[in-house]
Amino acid sequence: MVGVDIQEGEEDNNTCESPVYDGSGSLKSATCCIGSSYDVAIIGGGIVGLASARELSLRHSNLSFIILEKENELALHQSGHNSGVIHSGIYYTPGSLKARLCVRGADLSYKYFDKKGIPYKRCGKLIVAVEQEEIPRLKALYEKGIKNNVRDLRLIDSKEIREREPYCRGLMALDSPYTGIVDWRLAALTYAKDFQEMGGKVVSEFEAINIKISAESCEGSEEGMKYPIIIKSSQGAEVRCRYVLTCGGLYSDRLSQISGCSPEPRIVPFRGDYLVLKPEKHYLVKGNIYPVPDPKFPFLGVHFTPRMDGSIWLGPNAVLAFKREGYQLYDFNLRDFADALSFRGLQKLVYRNITYGIGEMYRSLIISAQVKLLQKYIPELSSSDVLRGPSGVRAQALDRNGNLVDDFVFDGGAGELGSRVLHVRNAPSPAATSSLAIGEMIAEEVQKRFEL
Repeated sequence: MVGVDIQEGEEDNNTCESPVYDGSGSLKSATCCIGSSYDVAIIGGGIVGLASARELSLRHSNLSFIILEKENELALHQSGHNSGVIHSGIYYTPGSLKARLCVRGADLSYKYFDKKGIPYKRCGKLIVAVEQEEIPRLKALYEKGIKNNVRDLRLIDSKEIREREPYCRGLMALDSPYTGIVDWRLAALTYAKDFQEMGGKVVSEFEAINIKISAESCEGSEEGMKYPIIIKSSQGAEVRCRYVLTCGGLYSDRLSQISGCSPEPRIVPFRGDYLVLKPEKHYLVKGNIYPVPDPKFPFLGVHFTPRMDGSIWLGPNAVLAFKREGYQLYDFNLRDFADALSFRGLQKLVYRNITYGIGEMYRSLIISAQVKLLQKYIPELSSSDVLRGPSGVRAQALDRNGNLVDDFVFDGGAGELGSRVLHVRNAPSPAATSSLAIGEMIAEEVQKRFEL
């Protein structure tokens, strides 16, 4: 654990037990020189922060970079608690960042996986209409996907649905064969390995609690004010840098606030609980099976997702989490809970979706209620075929009017500090699929803003 102040000019002598990346996701202790100052510090060791750090290192080999991660391992939260789907870009508004980054990100990801030997499966996805009223929405999705240049999309009838998924029932489906699955945490850890091989430093157990401009040169060094930003950890360690990029996920709003930037959009955590199909019932599902999204509801709905380990996840629901990293039903943090409930944006969202919210809470408690939704697609499924599975927490950005912030948000600030900080305020799903493309975009934005 980093537990000492890092001083300018002590790079040759100041050693400590600094957790470093060991290639497995863990950050083990090893006696090493952390160094005193860096050109760019990246706060957050999730998949977006790692992809961005990797891309910056590729483009600026003459600069020094450090990743500061508050946990003792990388990619533990959203990057390690997701469905594992490689999305193709069907759902997103044509022309939006989400659409462009997802389509490019999927292409870059498949090429990267092939180059690095990361296992994946291009198992495809069916978005299935089970009621007549869903068919116009399904056709609209098809048109949206075509405008987004999604590969190989086609509409199929009920006969072709059964050929693809023998136990699935539907009137019509949108077939997306380019959709796949991968272990996104493994991908994130490979980004980290690339970053370190290019000379980047990774420090764990460094929870940033303050970002400020130094009032004076560190230790009177003439070079000190070249690195005017001080990032302080909850353990009292300090890192100096010229510029800061924050990729804080569930804490992106708080990182913005401690640097003096806007508190909005606010992050509200929503937990998604999955069921898992018993191994003897795996024959029921071959690829991803998704519902047609209902615009009346804020989230996508339950779906069937095969995993790289051979398991099959069913779900998730979407309920308010009482802790930003609350993966269990009874996880609770007073500050997180109070922040969420006191935010007018969440109050307005709940008011508009009270019936939906109650239904989601009920389904989180009663397995048979969630299975009933899944049976619309696979009637043979029963409650005895499933077990409770893992959960994830989604960092949902909300504005003050209670609207889900659906696209990427990047933000800086005013003054000397604000001009040296770039915050990734919102990186919504499919951020993992888009990660390499996001890294490209962030690297360009960093270069433009900071004139690297």
